[in-house]
Amino acid sequence: MRSIVFRLSWGVGLWLVAVGLMSPAAAQTERVVDVEASRTEIKQPARTIAEWQAQIVRSLVEITAVRVYQTETGLEVVLQTTGELATPTTTVTGNTLIVDISNAVLLEEFSAAEPTAGIALVTVTMPGERVQVAITGTDAPPVAEVQPDVQGLVLSVSPDTENISVEEDEIQIVVTGEQDEGYNPSSASVGTRTDTPLRDIPQSIQVVPQEVIRDQNANRLGEILENVPGITGSFRSPRSVSNFFNSRGFELEVLRNGSPDTLGADYSYTVSDNIERVEVLKGPASVLFGLGTLGGAANIITKKPLREPFYSIEATVGSFNTYRGSIDLSGPLDESTDDNITVLYRLNASANTTGSFIDFFERQTYLVAPSLTWQIGEQTRLTFDAEYQRITGTKTDYGLPAEGSVLPNPNGEIPRNRYRGEPSLENDDDTDLYRIGYDLEYRFSENWQVRSSLQTVFWKENVRVNVPLSFLDNKREQPRLYIQSDNFLESYQLDNYVAGEFSTGSIQHQLVAGFNLYREDLRYTDGIEGILPAIDVFNPVYGAITLADLSDPIPDQDARFLTQGLGLYLQDQMTLAENLKVLLGGRFDIVEQEAAFVPFFQRASQQEQAFSPRIGIVYQPIEPIALYASYSRSFSPAQGRAVDISSQFKPERGTQYEIGVKADITDRLSATLALFNLTRTNVVTTDPNNPLLSIQTGEQRSQGVELDLSGEILPGWNIFAGFALIDAEITEDNTLPVGNQLNNTPRTSFNLWTTYELQSGSLQGLGFGLGVFYAGERQGDLDNSFQLPSYVRTDAAIFYTRNNFRAALNLKNLFDVEYFASANGRNNVYLGDPFTVQGTLSWEF
Repeated sequence: MRSIVFRLSWGVGLWLVAVGLMSPAAAQTERVVDVEASRTEIKQPARTIAEWQAQIVRSLVEITAVRVYQTETGLEVVLQTTGELATPTTTVTGNTLIVDISNAVLLEEFSAAEPTAGIALVTVTMPGERVQVAITGTDAPPVAEVQPDVQGLVLSVSPDTENISVEEDEIQIVVTGEQDEGYNPSSASVGTRTDTPLRDIPQSIQVVPQEVIRDQNANRLGEILENVPGITGSFRSPRSVSNFFNSRGFELEVLRNGSPDTLGADYSYTVSDNIERVEVLKGPASVLFGLGTLGGAANIITKKPLREPFYSIEATVGSFNTYRGSIDLSGPLDESTDDNITVLYRLNASANTTGSFIDFFERQTYLVAPSLTWQIGEQTRLTFDAEYQRITGTKTDYGLPAEGSVLPNPNGEIPRNRYRGEPSLENDDDTDLYRIGYDLEYRFSENWQVRSSLQTVFWKENVRVNVPLSFLDNKREQPRLYIQSDNFLESYQLDNYVAGEFSTGSIQHQLVAGFNLYREDLRYTDGIEGILPAIDVFNPVYGAITLADLSDPIPDQDARFLTQGLGLYLQDQMTLAENLKVLLGGRFDIVEQEAAFVPFFQRASQQEQAFSPRIGIVYQPIEPIALYASYSRSFSPAQGRAVDISSQFKPERGTQYEIGVKADITDRLSATLALFNLTRTNVVTTDPNNPLLSIQTGEQRSQGVELDLSGEILPGWNIFAGFALIDAEITEDNTLPVGNQLNNTPRTSFNLWTTYELQSGSLQGLGFGLGVFYAGERQGDLDNSFQLPSYVRTDAAIFYTRNNFRAALNLKNLFDVEYFASANGRNNVYLGDPFTVQGTLSWEF
């Protein structure tokens, strides 16, 4: 019966996709039959400004980017859009020329101080229901000539009315590259599935934009997430291709373009070449995005096709034989002037090779990520995206044992570059990852749309690893478990929802309702071959061991985990008054899990159901301040292998209470202060007696405060900073002491990244960056048997931008501080990277 329900649900979902694809043609046919005049009006171009404005004012047009360019007579202010804008209206107030656009929405506010002589300030904002361009002259109001275009708007600005001599055919849309969000993005989709301003969402959200990723030269997801307060590395090495992260003490879920990413951070984001930005939601995200952990969700937004031609080439050379080359190409594929049929493309590709301070560690990563957007008529847009990633080389970092690194060892201190594996038996470690998906959007009225998305993942891994075991009695030798493993994953995520706006009396509603289906099939072929002779970690000898030296061979053990589920969700964002907003949401999940192990012929299955609510309120006493409070719950089937297969784990549940304040300190600088209390029950963790098995420890609680600050302090001076104070502990457990602190979670942490770029003069475009990252003491395991010491790491950067060329030099761990990033028990303590240098050259054209 359950299988029939899931098959029926998949059929309904795919049927809705087919309806969405056919609906544009049907909608166009209805217009022909019912309103012949409409057909004529659409096909014929406007003959007057009045007709042109009447045609395009019916729907809002999104301004995706703002660019300012110097000209001989002053400036060109370019508004890049997704369609045609209504005729702007201009007024003058004091020394400021104001240009209002009625039918536009702004993706990101813009500001530029003293962009040229005679112009003091250029801003693009969205006060109320219009976009406003304000250009302030130094001594007198400037004059602007407005030239509309089918793909945007160009304002030719002159500080002196006598200098306006720009010919009409000289004014055109300027070729632009990726969207420049600045350090203070104002909206994100991760909190509500709608483009809601961050200040209107009753939960803490931070967005790490492309500019921060670029300025830091952050090449891995872990480096990007270091900018978010309260997020730390979990029980894996920062150099591992299989990463996990903690948020507020609990595991952080990973989304990809708003859908749960089956692999999470595993193998997916070892390079950042296809990442546009990262949106981080703190606390439960189950209501909209399905099964998830309590810590929160990091939504990876990948790069999308651009309307204007954009081409970029980039090369990086760095320490430890690091070499990287990448391309980013985008633009239209068709030459048609028919705006109803437009095909855009984007291609990101890169090749990376890197070593490490750890002996024998090296890795090659190859990425190809094409995407295609098809504008099917005025109402329908379809985007296909794919990604192939191949990772080869030695990917496993075993770290160091606690005794000899953070704890004393009678034999002395183990060198931090020590490798505890066996290189000759780990030379064919490779991974292949394939992603294919689509996103279909059909807007059937000005206020309502339906969206459907599908993500598929195919992953296979062939590994040969040597897992170090505990010390022998002499505290210098460690036996190793040799494992051959072939792993496969196949997953599907189908999500369909409708979103719209309506009113009931004086209350405005923004509704999201939908369902998603998912299936994950994970298979392990673990050929555990046996025990290798011990390695002397103080005086290792490599290459003297072969497979013939294996002892105590263990039979192959295959495992299969199958998870499938159905989720129904509903959310209503209500505006009760201009300064009072309420969010109500809920989700009902049905999940089936099956597990099978061979050769033991053990099999088990279970089904779980749960309802996860979400309630929030936002009150804005004055325009720059938003006070909020929220309550939310999470649901996630427990995953892991128990000692007894018949002993199935209970689902994990989480509850969060959060209050906070969001403040727009200026129109370019924002801050969020959040106080939270989270409780997690039925927690599954690694069994300290057997790293291949898991246990459920009971209940854990995390409470604390977080503060983040981001934006532009002064023209050219940006900041991205955060502070977290967290008390995360065990509150109920059958085996571990109550009151023990959760591992890898510092009580205090701090992050600061700031840059300054010269805005004028002969050195205009020269910039400097400085980063300071602090983490307090952390427990290395749930037993609290040892601590990782606190550390302060300093990063720096210098960069120069001129026209379409950019050169950058990034210095990481500037003072070569020896610090420990994370731990997975007493046998695996992972060091942070030492001082490294990376030089990057990029060219856009």
